[in-house]
Amino acid sequence: MNSGDRAKHIAIIMDGNGRWAQARGKKRTSGHKVGVERAREAVEASVELGVKSLTLFAFSSENWNRPEDEVSYLMELFIIALNREVKMLNKHGVKLKFIGDVKAFNPKLQSSIVKAEALTARNDKLRLNIAANYGGRWDIVNAVNQLLSQDNRVNAISEQALEAELATADLPPLDLLIRTGGEKRISNFLIWQAAYSELYFSDTLWPDFGREELNQAMLSYTERQRRFGLTGEQVSKN
Repeated sequence: MNSGDRAKHIAIIMDGNGRWAQARGKKRTSGHKVGVERAREAVEASVELGVKSLTLFAFSSENWNRPEDEVSYLMELFIIALNREVKMLNKHGVKLKFIGDVKAFNPKLQSSIVKAEALTARNDKLRLNIAANYGGRWDIVNAVNQLLSQDNRVNAISEQALEAELATADLPPLDLLIRTGGEKRISNFLIWQAAYSELYFSDTLWPDFGREELNQAMLSYTERQRRFGLTGEQVSKN
């Protein structure tokens, strides 16, 4: 298909917070704080652009290996941001959902997550998915284990059955995956879901990635031809 239409589901790897802060002679943690503000802008812009689902990669399963003080700060920042932003999200009709192994977080953060999800559960303007303690390989392995737990005699698993157990099972297919910060890899994020998504890499560090940069990413998407294994000529005939 010729894309033309706006992406309905976009995902963002919000990379570059630490480097942004260090370039200014500040602690890496200050970059994460500014990054929260950019995340808020991305949510607001997504609502305005008619995006139905926005998935943000907030904390990977590998991020536990970062310096202990940075991880501790991120945990506190999650709680502060949740408590501060959830009312705004609810006001604007945003449904909040966390995907990932959140049971690994401390009880205080888990409680904040449960409350935020409950408050926004009935909203339908935008589905905001926060990928926290998430990894694409974990997601696939978890889906397989879910299928095996339903019937340990399973000896063949279809794509459809596995997809139904992924953390994103109730979301639209992923249309556009954006990564900021100059790196050109997906870093174990939505690796099943990204199989046929469009990829957009930006050199802009996340704290500087504002509405104009998001608009450029969306424009790039609309200018692409999505073929899904077909030839360009086949797509043009449809």
